[in-house]
Amino acid sequence: MEKSYDLHDVVEMKKPHPCGTNRWEIIRMGADIRIKCTGCDHLVMMPRREFDRKLKKVLKD
Repeated sequence: MEKSYDLHDVVEMKKPHPCGTNRWEIIRMGADIRIKCTGCDHLVMMPRREFDRKLKKVLKD
């Protein structure tokens, strides 16, 4: 199952962030993907393969 997402999409990950929200905005795409928590603006960078594994669903395009 291929999940489609693009730059500036809001996504939901499998585990919530410690701040209490589970919504992230994709702000950089490449071999690594950088996401920003919509609750506290914390930035996380992870390899695309790990991101694909942890992604639950795309909320907004």
